[in-house]
Amino acid sequence: MELRHLRYFLVVAEEGHFTRAAQRLGMQQPPLSQQIRALEQELGFDLFRRHPKGADLTVGGAAFLQEAKAILGSVEQGAARAARAASGVEGRLTIGFTSSAAAHGLIPQIVRGYRAARPGVSIEYKEGNAAELTEALQAASIDVAFLRLPVSRPDNVAFLQLLEEEMLLVLPLGHALLRKHAGRGMPSIPLKSLRDEQFILVRRHGAPGMYSNLIDACVKAGFTPNIAVEVERMITNISLVAAGAGVSAVPASMQGFHADAVVYCRFQDARRELSAPLTLAYRNDSDAPTVKRFVEEAARISGSGAAKRSRR
Repeated sequence: MELRHLRYFLVVAEEGHFTRAAQRLGMQQPPLSQQIRALEQELGFDLFRRHPKGADLTVGGAAFLQEAKAILGSVEQGAARAARAASGVEGRLTIGFTSSAAAHGLIPQIVRGYRAARPGVSIEYKEGNAAELTEALQAASIDVAFLRLPVSRPDNVAFLQLLEEEMLLVLPLGHALLRKHAGRGMPSIPLKSLRDEQFILVRRHGAPGMYSNLIDACVKAGFTPNIAVEVERMITNISLVAAGAGVSAVPASMQGFHADAVVYCRFQDARRELSAPLTLAYRNDSDAPTVKRFVEEAARISGSGAAKRSRR
């Protein structure tokens, strides 16, 4: 039994006449009658009572009509769903993100734009550090990931730089270095003045790029930083600074956290060396339309002229 047999049967049932059904199907009447006879032989009962004025459904034919409609309807719905999935309108997408990347307003803007354009796509979320997310991309357990600086560059993972922002120094409220900057806007602190401070940083395996960049900048300023605490997430940096455990550096988009307990400052002499990119990572060998459309949406919203892609 083939789908065309069901379609032939359905048209004959609707027309109640083999000749009119054949005309509607764009075929000759004898071949149509032969196809219906073959279907009846396969089923083991007559579908129609033939008479000079046309053809009426038998009891078995009437029952089979409902099943044929259901089968053809299911096939049409399945084909439509498959077409939507093939175009990226439906499907599934798992988005990974680091806490510092998620703090930037561009991320919810991209996700909101994608959800609005493709409400049929089911989205899941997974938080991790840059190393964990890169490994998850390699293992195909997530589809895309927002992070800062890549910790490694596997051959099957592409990186799209969406933007770059400055890093800010985070000091606890009332810190001695803030006294001369009271009431003068955002303080600007020389990096060399931090030589005696205890630093709170994200562990090297989680954010090695920004970690090493800060250390290099300190060495260039004439000292090796005293790293008192290493944490897993940048949001923890700020919480520990608020508790008076030391000082830290975070991307500018995080400056709203613990605003009543910490002060965000510019680095007076290291703003070029200390920057934080925002990067979208994805598998470059993925043929999933949902991934392709998400990358396109991210590039569009962030500004295609500013987006830079790097595979290695």
